[in-house]
Order: sequence, then C-alpha cells, then structure tokens
Amino acid sequence: MKKFIYSFFALTLLTLSACEGPIGPPGPPGFDGTDGLDGGIIASSAFEIVIDFNEANNYEFVEPYGFEVFPSDVTLVYISWEVDNGQDVWRLLPQNVFFDDNSVLTYNYDFTQNDVRFFLDGTTNLNTLGPEWTDEQVFRVVVVPADNIDGLDITNFNLVTESLDIDNFQIK
Repeated sequence: MKKFIYSFFALTLLTLSACEGPIGPPGPPGFDGTDGLDGGIIASSAFEIVIDFNEANNYEFVEPYGFEVFPSDVTLVYISWEVDNGQDVWRLLPQNVFFDDNSVLTYNYDFTQNDVRFFLDGTTNLNTLGPEWTDEQVFRVVVVPADNIDGLDITNFNLVTESLDIDNFQIK
C-alpha cells in the first residue's frame, strides 16, 4: 500500500510540474544602439595626432575624442617609434628613453571618458630636450570596447588594428 501511495504522489508531482499556465506579460524592451537602431557589432574608434611638446604647453596635450566613449571602454595610445625598411614601428605607451647621464624620458598618457592626455615625464630636464624628442611626435589612439580587449595582445599595434578591423586613422 505504501508503494502505491508513493507512486501516486510521484506521478501527481510529475504531472503537475509538466503543466503550463498562461503566458506572462512581455518583458521591458531592450536598449537601442547609439544611432537609435538595435545594437550590432561593437566597433572601435581611432585617430592619429601629431604633437609638439614644449614648456608653453607644460609638455602635455589634451585632445577630446570627438566621438562617444563609454565608461567601460579602454584607450590605447601608440607612438611612432622609428621607421624600419620604410615602415613605421608603433609602440604602446608608456615608452622610456634612457640617456647617457642616467636620466629617463617617458612618453605617457592617461584618459577619461571625454579626452586623452599625452605628456612627457621622467627624470631628465624636459627644458633641455632636443626637437627630436619633443617636436612632431606622432601618436595613434585606439579606443577599444571592453568586450573586445580580453585576450588581445595590446602591445602589438598591427594585431590590435587587424583584430578590431581598423584600416584608417582620422588625422587630427
């Protein structure tokens, strides 16, 4: 008799758990993309800028992005370090230059959601630097959505631009 009761309860429980009730109300609508359309592929934005560092600008320069940057986005800055066989060699900032007098020059940057700041730092006297270190320094800025940065070797400029499908840089 006990087996019959247990079997009856198990069968009742199984039957009731398989039942479906009326469909509930629809959920709230999702957010539209930045252009008012449904979201799609998350794209990266990029630009190139040439900067002269000097005492008048306190060896720094602030540039607004000119496009929307989200709080979770990551800004990467590369400097044109040298030319090898006619091709630019790009290095991720910060980059250091070590001088014979044991002083150091550092090319560096920081960023907010609104702009990116390029600046010189280090132990060297910035006022005595020659124009090869301060004039016409070329930088490329890549703003990467946080979803696209995981597992990406950000030190390799060519890999970053290829992975993010960036084929041109707006010149500022």
